[in-house]
Amino acid sequence: MKKFQQYILVVLLAGAALFYFVQKNPGSTGPVTGNEPFDRTTSSYIFTRHARCRMDCRHIDEAEIREIVQKGTINYAKSDPNGRPDPKYALEGRTRDGQDVRLIIAPSSKGLVVITVIDLDREWACDCK
Repeated sequence: MKKFQQYILVVLLAGAALFYFVQKNPGSTGPVTGNEPFDRTTSSYIFTRHARCRMDCRHIDEAEIREIVQKGTINYAKSDPNGRPDPKYALEGRTRDGQDVRLIIAPSSKGLVVITVIDLDREWACDCK
């Protein structure tokens, strides 16, 4: 019985340590901070034809895209900050009507290029190429 209690204590301590680590190191995503890899406040957006098609299929407008760019969370696991010719970032957020979406964006000298828009919860019938 004493070994069982020791086992439970070790499991609880390991769980507490894991919880502490996760809270201190949020992993691949994080909230908007002052140390951003691109300017979220830009007014210059460039939408690819593919992004426009995906937005149309998913009923997402430019205002929702701008809000996700400004307030969304960068998912570094889905990003390519060393991409060429431009780095690419995956931004995740929620639209006004509750869609959880991921944007793939590429900051460039001409503005913020929106490459695609992905609905994380629903597969839409789109004929985007």
